[in-house]
Amino acid sequence: MLGFLTARQAGLDDPLRMRRVESTRRVLSLKLNPDRDVDRVHGNGINTIDIETIEGRYMLTGGADGVIVIYDLENFSGTPQYTCKAVCTVGRSSQHVHKFSVETVQWYPYDTGMFVSSSFDKTMKVWDTETLKPAEVFEFEGNVYSHHLSPIARKHSLIAVGTKIPKIQLCDLKSGSRIHVLQGHKAEVLSVRWSPRYEHILASASADSKVKVWDVRRASSSLLTLDQHNGDKSKASSEAVNTAHNGRVNGLCFTGDGLHLLTTGTDDRMRLWNSATGENTLVNYGKVCNESRKKLQFTVTCGCSPEFVFVPCGSSVAMYALHTGKLVTMLKGHYNNIDCCEFHPDYQELYSGGKDCNILAWVPVLRSPDVEVESNSADKVKKKDSRSSSGLKEHDYIS
Repeated sequence: MLGFLTARQAGLDDPLRMRRVESTRRVLSLKLNPDRDVDRVHGNGINTIDIETIEGRYMLTGGADGVIVIYDLENFSGTPQYTCKAVCTVGRSSQHVHKFSVETVQWYPYDTGMFVSSSFDKTMKVWDTETLKPAEVFEFEGNVYSHHLSPIARKHSLIAVGTKIPKIQLCDLKSGSRIHVLQGHKAEVLSVRWSPRYEHILASASADSKVKVWDVRRASSSLLTLDQHNGDKSKASSEAVNTAHNGRVNGLCFTGDGLHLLTTGTDDRMRLWNSATGENTLVNYGKVCNESRKKLQFTVTCGCSPEFVFVPCGSSVAMYALHTGKLVTMLKGHYNNIDCCEFHPDYQELYSGGKDCNILAWVPVLRSPDVEVESNSADKVKKKDSRSSSGLKEHDYIS
């Protein structure tokens, strides 16, 4: 660490390099923290998690019981052992509670005073955090599988919504109405995600095995339909032309820079795509167990070099190196299948929720004597221990 500080002060190293290396080191040391508990409020499985980016303090969860909970992640106890308390709950006693399973929750990107939830009760609700009452309710013809607000939009306030009807609905927060429909899928839309790089670019995943990329400024058709075979028709059957997976595609996630898109499907595969060209990068992650018929929420790290992806895999969370496909470790602690996980970029922590009704916190377990940095060469990291906690050498990733 002192070597990085010296090199940075002398102008010999990239100012962001120390931050990237330390972030990577923290991610590689993630462990289930016995001193960190999260209040157990949900009476049924947890489907969705979101952590707000304004303060990085509040976490939203939605469950199969229709309940929505807001947690405070801040430690005010003054001791290492503490419990993240539920500060607000939209429970079964509330007249505004969702009648069926909550599939997606998301904070408004610019203000914690508002959040959005969607449910199998065919509604999407825009909530006032202060009153815990919906300021707006959108009703749809079928179950709502997923919704997403752009994290960077300045010129629009659209919420993309994927439902059982094979059309993507675009709802405007300003007018409180549905203003547009994107048509092209032939089965239910299981996941939608806005690009973190371009505010008008949207990706959608469907049970028809296809992933489409849209420019919402052009209404005619999608920009791209991702093809796992990269246009090689000799490798694809006539029924499988331009399919991203050989099964339902139920997970989407852009990388932090928006240059790549990750998808997961019920064919037990995860694929990495160039989001600009739609090219399958052919990274082999091996078998990624995926039995979910609904949306699967997975997450990519931010600020690491290289980046890592955390994806639910049965009752474990699998951690992969994003660009090589190497399985780094399996985080085990849940008693039943995991449906969602969310990465906290400020502290390099991971939160996961599953059908066991538990939310687990995975935090860095740092051992400062383990890593010794050479002051003459800021890009060399030597380990006194031959192996890290994940069973892999840390310098395989820190470079």
